[in-house]
Amino acid sequence: MITAKRLDTVQEYYFSKKLREVADLRAKGKPIINLGVGSPDLAPPPAVIEALNKALEENAAHQYQPYKGITELRNAIAGFYKKFYDLKLDPDTEILPLMGSKEGIMHISMTFLNPGDEVLLPNPGYPTYSSVSKLLDAKERNYELKAENDWLPDLDKLAKEDLSKVKIMWVNYPHMPTGSVAPDSFFEKLTNFAEKHKILVVNDNPYSFIQNDHPRSILRKAGLSDYVMELNSLSKSFNMAGWRVGILAGSQKNINAVLKVKSNMDSGMFYPVQAGAVEALKLSDSWFVEINKIYKARKKKAMELISALDCEVSDDQVGLFVWARTPKGKTSSDIVDDLLYNKDIFIAPGFIFGSQGEGYIRFSLCATEDVMDKALKRIKE
Repeated sequence: MITAKRLDTVQEYYFSKKLREVADLRAKGKPIINLGVGSPDLAPPPAVIEALNKALEENAAHQYQPYKGITELRNAIAGFYKKFYDLKLDPDTEILPLMGSKEGIMHISMTFLNPGDEVLLPNPGYPTYSSVSKLLDAKERNYELKAENDWLPDLDKLAKEDLSKVKIMWVNYPHMPTGSVAPDSFFEKLTNFAEKHKILVVNDNPYSFIQNDHPRSILRKAGLSDYVMELNSLSKSFNMAGWRVGILAGSQKNINAVLKVKSNMDSGMFYPVQAGAVEALKLSDSWFVEINKIYKARKKKAMELISALDCEVSDDQVGLFVWARTPKGKTSSDIVDDLLYNKDIFIAPGFIFGSQGEGYIRFSLCATEDVMDKALKRIKE
């Protein structure tokens, strides 16, 4: 069989390939330390596990579930947004639970993009934005993010360009991979930009609570714009990456449009997973205080690793990663390959996030302090 032409435009996800290589090296006896992937190693809240197990015994647990998620989950999401973002959302019309926010990227793109439409993508940024755009025959337009501008887009510069064919703009704050945070004033300016140019701006917001004391949403308190939506996730905030629970919030018009796609792609989320998610969303902020104590200690260890590699790093980053500039004369590949093949340590090279990521490397905090101490010892040997 001949594959569809759309597959000619994309490559297999970098981590999909690289983790196979890491697994192969481990199978050959190499004690690889993985500091490359942001898959939380901590356990979900105990109340979440208890709720999932209890829900397994309910009569309807194994049946098809509503395409929009159970009422209890949508209500919990609304309560979560009200409590932590001070934003009132209608659980019936402005919230759509997802099987992970990654599927939301595809669903939103399928909902609004036609072949040839242009998409504004952050550089550096999450590679999936690019892959999905290519799969749908959309035209990519990168906007550069720079350290000297706190990794925020220059909206004034963008406004001077021809944006007539741009349909979607992806943003991601707190930002991955750089860990930068966008102020409220930026979100307000970005919303005005979206409405003026009639571009759907989507903020991908899974890192709000990791090492960040001031979670923010792009959504307005005084009514939701048809030109702004937000993705969120329980993967990082509640250590539930494998559960695949995401959130899409936006105007009723946009949520209904995305639902047309989603309802043809799946038959609802497993009920016990939804029950567990409800309990997670009800937790107090003390949950985040405790896990952030752990990440703070791990970040300190990561800083020691970075110092041992003579890299430069900013201490005000948030999220699950630490983004570091490589020493002059060394590329991200130089350092990544040296660590992997000579020190048995895997980290992520910055170039996989776009050309603006070259010259940087990314360390994951999803490893214990003991593991990071082992990595540091290997580097110093």
